[in-house]
Amino acid sequence: MPIFEHGEVKIEVDEDGFIQEPEVWNEEVAKALATTEDVTDMTESHWKIVYYLRDYYKQFGIAPMIRKLCKETGFSLKEIYELYPSGPAKGACKVAGLTKPTGCV
Repeated sequence: MPIFEHGEVKIEVDEDGFIQEPEVWNEEVAKALATTEDVTDMTESHWKIVYYLRDYYKQFGIAPMIRKLCKETGFSLKEIYELYPSGPAKGACKVAGLTKPTGCV
């Protein structure tokens, strides 16, 4: 497995850059992973999505569907793409430390 390094962060990722050991995730890891998604500054809005995704994943073992993510966070899909240009599945889930989603999120 590839190793992702950014500053002091060094984690194992899959070929798409998703974390392989979600238990090592923390905010520093999130900030480092965000740089791979063209996110240079994690704002309160970024964190709201990240923590929603993490909480949902902990509860259900999967990432939420896009409609649920939008409804529960109050962000439109357009706003989510503005925050995470590669989208909720690739960008937001990666930064949140989730494993690669298997379907639509």
